Amino acid sequence: MSAAPEFAGKKIVMLAGPGESTDILFHALDAEFGVHRIIVETPVGQKQLLKRRAEKLGWATVMGQIAFKLLVAAPLGRSSRPRLQSLKQAHGLNDGALPEDRTIRVPSVNDPACIATLQALNPDVVVVNGTRIIAKRVLTSLSCPFINTHAGITPLYRGVHGGYWALANDDAANCGVSVHLVDAGIDTGGIIAQARIQPEPEDNFTTYPLLQLIAGLPLLKDAIRAALAGTITLQPAPEGSSRLWSHPTLAEYRANRRRNGTR
Repeated sequence: MSAAPEFAGKKIVMLAGPGESTDILFHALDAEFGVHRIIVETPVGQKQLLKRRAEKLGWATVMGQIAFKLLVAAPLGRSSRPRLQSLKQAHGLNDGALPEDRTIRVPSVNDPACIATLQALNPDVVVVNGTRIIAKRVLTSLSCPFINTHAGITPLYRGVHGGYWALANDDAANCGVSVHLVDAGIDTGGIIAQARIQPEPEDNFTTYPLLQLIAGLPLLKDAIRAALAGTITLQPAPEGSSRLWSHPTLAEYRANRRRNGTR
């Protein structure tokens, strides 16, 4: 799709992992601006991912996370399909497949092939979604900004499932989404904008991310406009301790459910 007249000649490139959120973001941004290309990395293999996580958290925690995924997250995801579909329809979200003629596959965002591709495309802004941590050598290979939408209020809820953890911590005021610049850390880049969400009673662990994506899309579009105009401004971080969050274990989820009802 060609870019809107005011962005003629500007190139928006997405750098992403495969998945539904990437599909939704692509179509939303393509309809608004025209996305030049989308570079999609091959995700880390499950065995390697679990091994890395165990090195950081220990196997007991990882086994508890696997139990949560199998016994809670998977059934919740199945029962929440009508709610998820309703949200997509209500907000006009398109989760169709990416166009192959504009999709470039790379082994990793940190692979030399990715850097070469980015430099050849020479984008005006790179929109990041669902990738592994991007190495500094990639971020410095271009002069344009890299922008990410994070499902949590940074820097309080870095890592994963920021909406869930805010609610589990009785911190609904910080249940939301952040649009930020990407640096070599984990969700530590400068904050461009943030928004809070207010889940309904039927929402749960598997629907919070879509609510966050919906709330984040207008912020991301504004950030892209600012990036293309060279007028990005950053806002102060909210008060509180910065923490990196991981997946809940089965025991943690059950304890939070008993304590304050967080689903």
